[in-house]
Amino acid sequence: MEKVKDTKVAHFLDKMAVESEPGLTTAQLMLFNHDLKPVEPERREWGAWNFVGFWVADSFNINTWMISSSMIVAGLSWWQSWLCVWFGYAISACFVVSTGRIGAMYHISFPVVSRSSFGIWGALWPVFNRAGMACVWYGVQAWIGGECVYLMIRAIWNNWRPDNVHNGIPASGTNTVMFVSFLLFWAGSLPAIWFPVHKIRHLFTVKAYFVPTAGIAFFIWAIVRAKGIGPIVHQGSTIHGSKLAWQMVKGIMSSIANFATLIVNDPDFARFARKPRDALWSQLFTIPIGFAVTSFIGIIVSSSSTVIFGGDPIWNPLDLLERFLQEGGSGQRFGVFIIAMAFTLAQLGTNIAANSVSAGTDMTALFPRFLNIRRGGYICAIVGLVMCPWNLLKSSNSFTTYLSAYSVFLSSIAGVIVCDYYFVRKGYLEIKALYSGKKADPYYYTFGIHWRGYAAYIAGILINVVGFAGAIGRKVPAGATYIYDLNFFCGFIIAAAVYYGLTRFFPIPACSETWLEVGDEIRNVSVAYGADDNSEDYDEEVVIGGNSKAREDGQKVF
Repeated sequence: MEKVKDTKVAHFLDKMAVESEPGLTTAQLMLFNHDLKPVEPERREWGAWNFVGFWVADSFNINTWMISSSMIVAGLSWWQSWLCVWFGYAISACFVVSTGRIGAMYHISFPVVSRSSFGIWGALWPVFNRAGMACVWYGVQAWIGGECVYLMIRAIWNNWRPDNVHNGIPASGTNTVMFVSFLLFWAGSLPAIWFPVHKIRHLFTVKAYFVPTAGIAFFIWAIVRAKGIGPIVHQGSTIHGSKLAWQMVKGIMSSIANFATLIVNDPDFARFARKPRDALWSQLFTIPIGFAVTSFIGIIVSSSSTVIFGGDPIWNPLDLLERFLQEGGSGQRFGVFIIAMAFTLAQLGTNIAANSVSAGTDMTALFPRFLNIRRGGYICAIVGLVMCPWNLLKSSNSFTTYLSAYSVFLSSIAGVIVCDYYFVRKGYLEIKALYSGKKADPYYYTFGIHWRGYAAYIAGILINVVGFAGAIGRKVPAGATYIYDLNFFCGFIIAAAVYYGLTRFFPIPACSETWLEVGDEIRNVSVAYGADDNSEDYDEEVVIGGNSKAREDGQKVF
């Protein structure tokens, strides 16, 4: 054993290890590091206004701008579409604060939260799913950000066009102009990944001021040029009766589905809240208001485009800005540059918040000894680059359908977690046990996997699987389609109900009979086993002394 410890490989691995705590066992080194530990008071720097700025910043992006377009094209009037956005994001906000409360109370991230309901090793599968989705979306959002950069460059140099610059990569699926623009956005995003999560709130504060201001300027510019708000606001719905009702339901559910990943990983940010209420009202009101206002601007600007340029409405704001550029004029180019820069910042903030930090946090839980949030974020960026997102977006409708449908399956994960915390454990968690490799501890279950959580998770998926097949083009019964129209609710409710039923028939440990949240007692948590612990309960034999980067700041055991 000593020979192994003295090898160059072992020395290199020790150098590569991230900050952790001394005295951890081999299993605990797979469960704990500085970025996975409960956030100590010194890093709880997110106040209520930081969450407001975060969601105002996140709401203003190109996907939100276009969210009403598919509903209006499907036959809804503009106000019916907008109503769906209000309802959808108001419901999403309720889900967000329900998962975010766990993080804000106990100051732990989604990977650690999921251990109580899926087991300390069983939680790795939901975490892996979330990390994979974040990497794919990072590449997609970075490609859209590259389109914003393309407009910025073209506003300065009009010859920066695919039809004017030689394409040196003809077999790649894209062209030199768009690839270079994408690469510039991708490279420009790398410095933002470096900063700790509790510090990047300043990025969202800047974005919350600059980006909406540019969006309102775009809104006014379009109305002035169209000499009015355009014909879309005067059009009624083209469908009626039950078809109209179900289309509105689908509109509401599509808004919730767009939020599925953020619903699951809100604890990643809420854990930095100074107080639990800082992550409650600020998110509950800002989410529906921010997304509804952005959607309204998108509706009006697209409506105005039919007057300015004629033909069908231009729902993509980047396409509309490019049409403005084609008209020429220094004033037009300056306006396009500022607005494109705002959209670039919008995409950067959205990519960091929804994808980079989430993937980094999840990867930290997959390989805690060697990965932290920063390293995981850079791995996410590399995956987003090498996956060639322009190929995925060749058929954008199919790609969006697949991704949206896949994200809906996160509803069953959310259902299990919310039911476990609010209805089964009644707010009580044993924090130190969430980092324990001892077989006797409450979250170890069977070989580290909680079969009740997995049974509920699978049940939540099965209720939607037939309807999912219909969404991708297979012929399925009408009933399955209607169930899938309520996809997030069905997955969430079924998973929660099955989990609750199983825990009633097969009780689990570490539950409270009454509501009992003890997160206020968390200060600096030490998870190393004490000398009085029974070594026979360990699931491994060797106890490691930690690495050279381990903190020794007088941590208090909770």
